[in-house]
Amino acid sequence: MDLDLRKLRYFVAVADHRHFGRAAEELYIAQPVLSRQIRALERELGCDLFVRTTRSVQLTPAGEQLRAEAPGVLTSVDSAIRRVHEIDRGVQRLVIAFASGLHVADAVLAFKAKYPEVEVDLLSLNWWEQDAPLRDGRADVGLLRRPFDDAGLQVVPIGSERRVACLPINHPLAGRESLVMADLENESIMTTQTRRRAPIEQKFELIATGQEIALVPETVASSYPRADLVYLPIDDGPHSETCLVTTKDRHTDHLLSFLELATESLRA
Repeated sequence: MDLDLRKLRYFVAVADHRHFGRAAEELYIAQPVLSRQIRALERELGCDLFVRTTRSVQLTPAGEQLRAEAPGVLTSVDSAIRRVHEIDRGVQRLVIAFASGLHVADAVLAFKAKYPEVEVDLLSLNWWEQDAPLRDGRADVGLLRRPFDDAGLQVVPIGSERRVACLPINHPLAGRESLVMADLENESIMTTQTRRRAPIEQKFELIATGQEIALVPETVASSYPRADLVYLPIDDGPHSETCLVTTKDRHTDHLLSFLELATESLRA
């Protein structure tokens, strides 16, 4: 079957609002039209996406799955259309994504010195995204930290950095010069799966209030100094590998040149 992107956008609006009336207002269409379009999408997919009552609209398990998949589909289409228009106008652009705390300025400067005609855009990644902007077309190349799913990706190792313990200033361990992992056995440690989509600033606020601690890359710690937090090295703690990453199906001359220049400058 062919997925109707207009219906998919309608579905996302209803899923976000959990209300057909408010979604219709956002989309500037009549509510009965929106209801018919969603029913048509459900018939095309062969499953119910919403549980409707007189008081509420809730997603079914199938609807929850489509809500998770839809942003990637729509973003990928929008990115492809943008690239087509840029090619039509003769615009050459390279979009470089980078994880929090990592720096690509030296690589960009080296690239711009050689290819001044190419426009370079930078995309700061949320810590739950990692490889998603490469797969949906928002970015051409990324400077990422493992772990991420490297299926279908070209990965160039750059280096590694240690993770440090981030603790509130009044934590019993805060006065130590360093820690070992055994010191943290009874601590509630924040992971990438907990509070997954919270901004990094919000996570530091949670740590400062004593709710959890976190193991963060050293470059992130140096980028977010706070008087109410301490960062302690962990003698036997984990390290994070940093990598330049792009998709295997994207091989423009400018992208390959950037990978070469960036690998040299970032490793140095």
